[in-house]
Amino acid sequence: MQVTERCRLSDDPLELVLDLGQQPLGNGFMDSINQAEFRYTLQCGFAPTSKLFQLISQPEPELMFHGKYAFMSETSEHMSSHFEQMFTHVVGRKVLSADSFVVEIGSNDGILLKHFAAHQIPHLGVEPAEYVANIAKNKGIRVLNKFFSKEIAAQIHEDYGAADVVLAANVLCHIPSILDLASGIKTMLKADGILIFEDPYLGDVIRLGSYDQIYDEHVFLFSALSVTEIFKRVGMELIDVSHQTTHGGSMRYTLARTGAYSPNPSVSALISSELALGLDDARTFMVFSDRVKESGKKLRQTLEDLRSAGKRVAAYGATSKSTTIYNFAGIGADLISVIYDNSPTKIGRYSPGVHIPIVSESEFASDAPDVTFLAAWNHQQEILGKHQRYGIDGGRWITHVPQVRFL
Repeated sequence: MQVTERCRLSDDPLELVLDLGQQPLGNGFMDSINQAEFRYTLQCGFAPTSKLFQLISQPEPELMFHGKYAFMSETSEHMSSHFEQMFTHVVGRKVLSADSFVVEIGSNDGILLKHFAAHQIPHLGVEPAEYVANIAKNKGIRVLNKFFSKEIAAQIHEDYGAADVVLAANVLCHIPSILDLASGIKTMLKADGILIFEDPYLGDVIRLGSYDQIYDEHVFLFSALSVTEIFKRVGMELIDVSHQTTHGGSMRYTLARTGAYSPNPSVSALISSELALGLDDARTFMVFSDRVKESGKKLRQTLEDLRSAGKRVAAYGATSKSTTIYNFAGIGADLISVIYDNSPTKIGRYSPGVHIPIVSESEFASDAPDVTFLAAWNHQQEILGKHQRYGIDGGRWITHVPQVRFL
């Protein structure tokens, strides 16, 4: 267990701003409800100097990203489309050829790198989770099954040469040694190389009250303010930003060596909006904490009322995010009878901590619960579009974002 009372970047004391109680691993789906579970206290701190919102305690990486790691990107049509668009964006921004080199940190099942492979662009994925790394390898993608670090970056540079582009999607927020990470990325890049990464956006979490974005894997929630602070320490600067709808609101950050490119006006515009939102002030997160407590209470009360009314409630999406919700609000199989999901690594297992059984989404139409909690709320359009018949026949959806309500 990695516990710190000081900022992982600035070494300033962390101010406790949010406590989500005892939690299991977000992706710790269980084969049996009788097996032992790891638990820890999920608390968040904020450091005004670095502007970093971060976990105070985080489980060891080997506990979270292992051979049976359950998250696979390609189970979502929306994510497949998003990463195809991301590939188009990258090659539109940086001319790449058979003489180029692209590195992706946290390449998962190869959902992004497969496009570079198809265009014969030399590439390398760095992926610590063996199960998904092997899926990517079976697609013909070159993968290094390691945790990324400055040491690994130096090895990659020596073995393959400098990279034109370094990519990461929903990964950098997982890595606690953030300065080592930034230094390693710079080590790999050519003089005119660029880093493009995207992660869940702190500004969206605060605006939407989406506290389920906070779980063991997300040691950081970034803003343009904090990204600037991190990378200026290794001689890199933010040159572009672009908001994304993925994961309920993400930001795509583009960085390069300081002075290599002129920053886009979008950078200063986003920083100004973050200052207006108060993302540099611990008091903002304390107000957010109060909203989170009210949201958890209201969701549980709503589900209890539905149970009292004789309604059968299920959930859609065995997400790591929903682990935070269920365990914080005390929602178990007595309130949500079953979770529908399409991931083969989760079907037939149980949700972490509260042990709700997970079944195939193919059973959703025939089961027809009275009410379904949209745990995968960030895929709302895709899911509701796929199950229009459910609503027509009288089924109801409930969400907690931006407040607890029926859709």
